[in-house]
Amino acid sequence: MTLPVILLIIAAVCLIIGLAGCIIPVIPGPPVAFIGIVLLQCTPYAVSWTLFATLAVLAIIVTIADFVIPGLSTKKFGGSKSGSIGCFIGTIAGLFIFPPFGIVIMPFLGALAGEYINKTPAPDMFKAALGALIGFITGVVMKITVCTAMIVIFIQALL
Repeated sequence: MTLPVILLIIAAVCLIIGLAGCIIPVIPGPPVAFIGIVLLQCTPYAVSWTLFATLAVLAIIVTIADFVIPGLSTKKFGGSKSGSIGCFIGTIAGLFIFPPFGIVIMPFLGALAGEYINKTPAPDMFKAALGALIGFITGVVMKITVCTAMIVIFIQALL
């Protein structure tokens, strides 16, 4: 096997792991997928430097936004810091409880628990938990969109 072939195989694995990382919070999806694009640049199938830079910026923006959006969404819906923390804990717990459905249900339940601990009134508690869930789903959709674009670009570069 030649070096470019090995790099392309590793790049493809990074892109797949990056896509999985969009749902599994322990893996930083877009940065891992971008490593696949970096490896692609080291082969004869490299993309333009403008596209490469654009993908780098997108990976950075989406990664930062993924940390910010759930908290902002929770606050926009009237939630507290406890609700945001509960959402994060619920996201991690969702990996192990009722996979794959737990990854969607548990952030909501975690935010709900956080608001309960914060002694938030019931109607506001549910509203804040819904905000946390919407923020979490928004982040996942953004990450999946960027990683899918990287995979499509990778495949197009090979063709």
